[in-house]
Amino acid sequence: MAEQLVVHNDVSKEQRYQELLPQLEALVAGESDFIANLSNILAALKTTFNWLWVGVYLVKENELVLGPFQGPIACTRIGYGRGVCGTSWEQKEVLLVPDVDAFPGHIACSSASRSEIVLPVINTSGEVTLVLDIDSDKLNDFDETDKKYLMKIVELINKL
Repeated sequence: MAEQLVVHNDVSKEQRYQELLPQLEALVAGESDFIANLSNILAALKTTFNWLWVGVYLVKENELVLGPFQGPIACTRIGYGRGVCGTSWEQKEVLLVPDVDAFPGHIACSSASRSEIVLPVINTSGEVTLVLDIDSDKLNDFDETDKKYLMKIVELINKL
């Protein structure tokens, strides 16, 4: 396992994702522990893109429960259909939110959060097992490029 990532900051966002993806695959190869692998993936995303918060909420019974994350402290539990994460879980869809203040029912775990992207991880039975939640302190910080590549990372998480 490498001790550090090699991702260049002076290239486009897409190129950073393209540099990061094979390194993530190598990082988790040979390690069977889900939490260890998930934690390293989240740390790599935070390090590469310097977003405010990168983490997951695990589906446990009727709610999302905070899992591994990088960033400031966060909400511990989120109800089904509540906020961006709960809505992504309910709809089984990626939610790209350019301005969290404009999202009905947004749960402000951090007042510094301005935009957000949430991606559900769906198992082979069609059930959401967790959501990948990423917050930025900048408005409109996420776009279709993020969605495209974060969906690839969700696929990797789903194989762990």
